[in-house]
Amino acid sequence: MPEVALRKLATVIEDIFHEGGPPPATPLRRGAIMAVIANPYAGRHVADIQPFMEDLKPLGLMMARRLLAELGGDPAGIEGYGKGSLVGAGGELEHGALWHAPGGYAMREVLGGAKAVVPSSKKVGGLGARLDVPITHVDASYVRSHFDSIEVGMNDSPRADEMMVVLVMTTGARVHARSGGLAASDITGEDGLR
Repeated sequence: MPEVALRKLATVIEDIFHEGGPPPATPLRRGAIMAVIANPYAGRHVADIQPFMEDLKPLGLMMARRLLAELGGDPAGIEGYGKGSLVGAGGELEHGALWHAPGGYAMREVLGGAKAVVPSSKKVGGLGARLDVPITHVDASYVRSHFDSIEVGMNDSPRADEMMVVLVMTTGARVHARSGGLAASDITGEDGLR
């Protein structure tokens, strides 16, 4: 199995004080952590790429712990999450799919067993490409107030033989969420959906 070669790590934290209406009692915090790593499969077709998922697990845990710490350190304070991957031009979309399990399970573990599927996005792009990472509630995917996304990217990434893997967490619903649907207070938390 190839080892993960990390080139750079970046964290972005947003504090949202209002969205044109009255300020909420507590500002919404949203954070993203991005790791730019070598893509061991860039430039060639490899049939069995699944072993690299095992190598990505420690990176996922490190990133989830670091992002949680940046957002205050309390797992109970995190209400939304998402993940994504941006593959350099020498790779293929399937290489980005290797982040699904390591990224998702890392956040679930660090957050104490969140139930909802961690939404994700992935694409192939060049230097400076941007990626919209979707967000849903950590325990119930149908909580409409927590449907959100964060755009991420770095000006020098990913190089053709790299990929950028991303984790995202938020502390609550969109500011002024009022589109109806299942409320976070009504979650049963049994199936990750409702």
